[in-house]
Amino acid sequence: MNKRILVTGADGQLGRAFRLILGENEQILYTNRSNLDITNADAVAETVARFAPEVILNCAAYTDVERAEEERDVAFRVNSDAVSYLAEAAKQTDALLVHISTDYLFDGSQSAPIPESAAPHPLNVYGESKLAGEQALIASGCRYLIFRTSWLYSPWGDNFVRNMLRLAAERDTLYVVDDQTGTPTYAPLLADAILRIIERGAPLERQIFNYSSEGQCTRYQMIASAVRASQYADCRVLPCPSSLFSTKAVRPAYSVLDKSKIRRALHHYIDDWEDTLYEFVQNDFSL
Repeated sequence: MNKRILVTGADGQLGRAFRLILGENEQILYTNRSNLDITNADAVAETVARFAPEVILNCAAYTDVERAEEERDVAFRVNSDAVSYLAEAAKQTDALLVHISTDYLFDGSQSAPIPESAAPHPLNVYGESKLAGEQALIASGCRYLIFRTSWLYSPWGDNFVRNMLRLAAERDTLYVVDDQTGTPTYAPLLADAILRIIERGAPLERQIFNYSSEGQCTRYQMIASAVRASQYADCRVLPCPSSLFSTKAVRPAYSVLDKSKIRRALHHYIDDWEDTLYEFVQNDFSL
């Protein structure tokens, strides 16, 4: 992509996926907490003005769903306030701000894939903070794209698939909740889809797009599939209700996103979740 790009959260799952695709060159500035505090409005304004990006990929987020229940202020600073600072800086420089959002905007009461037009109703602080970030971005008047995704995993960082595979390497039996239904998303495929939409230009700006793999599964089905595909297939994976685990945050029981809009925009086939997960475990996963 021949554009000047600033990436926030470059050390996270999606940030590293963009780095893998885009590579390293003087047209791209990768930032993390050590060189850009996105919760500091002055630092954001100065960095954006100095680098003058055409596109800002905001991959930074507070994603600890449990801790957010106790750190509401921190979650909102990162997921909402920081977005407003990036949006203002983008507006001043006419940059396109690409923001990543979540299936946790919804309460799980749906029974069919959720379109972009559905009314949000988050159940937890994390979801509330992400919704506030979306609202701040839309209200800012800057050029933007919002991508809602779900159950992100990758070869990097702290994610549910990697964590459960590590446990499968150590244990004889795993219990995984079987009453939460959604769709996994492989971070490099999400990054590729985002870049494809950006390349389409202005006609697709100021819109929200859903993206995940196709199909749906419970968390139990996802991990059972991943373990079967791994070298730890001797580990038994058993279903259980979410009530077996004590959690502060309520999770949606159903959060499958409708991808019809992005399929139409890209004229693009989206791989099934199980095929993508199998390829990841076979080729990209390591402890």
